[in-house]
Amino acid sequence: MNLEYGPEYERFRDEVRDFLAGNRHRAPHASQRAARPDAAAVAWQKLLIEHGYTARTIPGEYGGYGAEPDILKARIIAEEFARAGVPAGLSNQGISMLVPTLLELGTEEQKRRWIEPTLRGEIVWCQGYSEPGAGSDLASLRTSAREEDGHFVINGQKIWTSTARQADMIFCLVRTEAEAPKHAGISYLIFPMDLPGIEVRPLKTMTGHAEFNETFFTDVRVPVDQIVGQRGQGWFVANATLGHERGMLGDPDALENRLLALIRLMRDERVGSARAIDDPVLRDRLVALQAEVAAMKYNGMRVLSNQLKGDAGGMAKLIVKLQSCELAHQISALAIDAMGEMGILYSDSPRVREGGTWQWNYMFQLGLIIGGGTAQIQKNIIAERGLDMPREPRLALASAEGRKDVA
Repeated sequence: MNLEYGPEYERFRDEVRDFLAGNRHRAPHASQRAARPDAAAVAWQKLLIEHGYTARTIPGEYGGYGAEPDILKARIIAEEFARAGVPAGLSNQGISMLVPTLLELGTEEQKRRWIEPTLRGEIVWCQGYSEPGAGSDLASLRTSAREEDGHFVINGQKIWTSTARQADMIFCLVRTEAEAPKHAGISYLIFPMDLPGIEVRPLKTMTGHAEFNETFFTDVRVPVDQIVGQRGQGWFVANATLGHERGMLGDPDALENRLLALIRLMRDERVGSARAIDDPVLRDRLVALQAEVAAMKYNGMRVLSNQLKGDAGGMAKLIVKLQSCELAHQISALAIDAMGEMGILYSDSPRVREGGTWQWNYMFQLGLIIGGGTAQIQKNIIAERGLDMPREPRLALASAEGRKDVA
């Protein structure tokens, strides 16, 4: 097996390295790439798009670089940015979830209006999916939208709405056909977050911060043309977005970056008189994680290959979210253990390491095992769709029907 990239790709690798060497001083700090990226992060994003190091295959007429898909070049870009410890392009709900959905299912007007400013970090989006009582069973959502004078009038509530306080826009699932079966009566709307009748309340999590929000809609009026896909077919559009969400949450490049940061930490931290990385128990855990991250990296290449061939992806795609989120949490857990007693400190301690980012990640990534589809839901999807196993019995439904028959 020949694992060499070949002369063409090695020249491309040299180009990427030259770019990084000449521009890494312009890269923003992680804090500048928050929910709303600051001016430095937006400028960095623009520079990366111009050179084709992010939004590489998105057509130029929509603000991307416009290159043909090339798996090896995409892999080289990810490898070199990770090796240099330089942040790659922005990844958020708008760029990673809405943009590919619009490319696939949006109208030409929607693509030209929304994709470029979203790619450049000028518009921040949030996702209006989950509701109280409609999280794992998303199709049970109850937020309603009735048509009136050329507008949808929206009433209801969403929960776990990431970045809702910072967002300019929302892509939101609403029920437009009240009498239709639950999967058939949903529509996928996009609208501004500053419309009258929208209220956002922060939800503090165990990280100590409010990463999520609950969002309330009271007679919010949205023009009927602000719909992606057809009315009542929002479930189909929503599932396209969910596929991209799982890809974002299971990004193998992000995993590799976390692993490299862990290795640097373990080289610096001391366990007694030795480096943490020289401790045989900690090193054994690190090597095991390194192997799993490598497996996810090459599985990601397989998924991308399948996409380029028009293949749905099968099992290779189904495992990504489950495995990557659990791996990310295990990486943070090892970092905390490698810090010893310093690992239990938090951001207000003068002795905390790296601003408490490992502790924050440990808590936040535990939440991501639940968010975007819980681990249990992901295992059901893998079993039923990937392994063709029988569907999980609906015991509660069967019991209710039995009681009805008796009555």
